Amino acid sequence: MSLRNHAEFKLSITKALGDQLAEALEKLTPAPLTEANLRLLPPHKGVYQLRRDEDLLYVGKAEVTLPQRLAKHLRKLSGREGIHLEQITFTALSVDEDFSAVAPEKLLIARYQDAGEAPWNENGFGINDPGDKRDTTVFSDDHFDQLYPARLDWVIRDLPVGAQTLRSVLKVAKLALPYTFRYAYYRTAREKFYEQFEVTVPQSEMTADEFFLFVSAVLPDPWQIMVLPGYAVMYPKELRNESARQYYLGGEMIPADSMA
Repeated sequence: MSLRNHAEFKLSITKALGDQLAEALEKLTPAPLTEANLRLLPPHKGVYQLRRDEDLLYVGKAEVTLPQRLAKHLRKLSGREGIHLEQITFTALSVDEDFSAVAPEKLLIARYQDAGEAPWNENGFGINDPGDKRDTTVFSDDHFDQLYPARLDWVIRDLPVGAQTLRSVLKVAKLALPYTFRYAYYRTAREKFYEQFEVTVPQSEMTADEFFLFVSAVLPDPWQIMVLPGYAVMYPKELRNESARQYYLGGEMIPADSMA
C-alpha cells in the first residue's frame, strides 16, 4: 500500500552546481582566442569553454590562472594542422572559493557530454607532454593528435646564425615549437653532450621539417628523430611506433611506412 504522505527525495547538489555553472557560461558572449583578449582576463582560477564557431569543443579548469591556461591552449592550437584560430573562441568564469574541492570542470564535462558536446574532453586535447612511456602508444583515429597533427611547416625563428654548438640550437628550437620536442638528456647536466657537435646554421629561420633534417645530419648512428602525430622525439636508439608519421636519419626524411 502506497502512502500519500510520503515519498523519496534524492538531493543532487553536484548536479545543481554543474547546471548553475553551465547557465552562467552560456550567458557570456564568446571572444576570439587571442593574446589580446587573454590579457584582459583577471588572474583568477576558474573554468572555461573552447568553441569552434558554434560548437562546444572543450571544458577545462585553470588551477593557476585563466590567462595562463588559455595561453597554453592558444599556443598548442596554433601549431596544429586543420585548426583555424579565427574560428576558436572562449568563455570563462572565475571560481575561487573551494576550487579544488568542488572540481567544477568535472561537473560541466558530465553535463555537456551527456548532451553529446565537448568531444575534446575525451580525446587527449588537454594532455601536455605525454612522457617517454607514451612514445610507443598507438594513437586511435579519433585522438586529438591524429585529427590535428603537429605542423611541420611551423617556422622556427631567431636561430643563431653561423658556427654554434648543437646544444644552443636545440634550446632555441625547443622553446620555439608550439608542441613537444623531447630529446635525450635535455633536462640534466648530460645535455652538455651536445656541445661536442659544432654546426653552422645557414639562416635564422627554418621550418620544423628543415630543422629536423638539419639536426639529424649532424648526429651519428644510432640517433633518430621520430615525429608522432602531436610531437617529436630524438634519442640515440632505434625508434618505432605504429602511429609515427615520419623519421629523420642522417639528414634524410624517411616516411613511416618504409620503416615498418
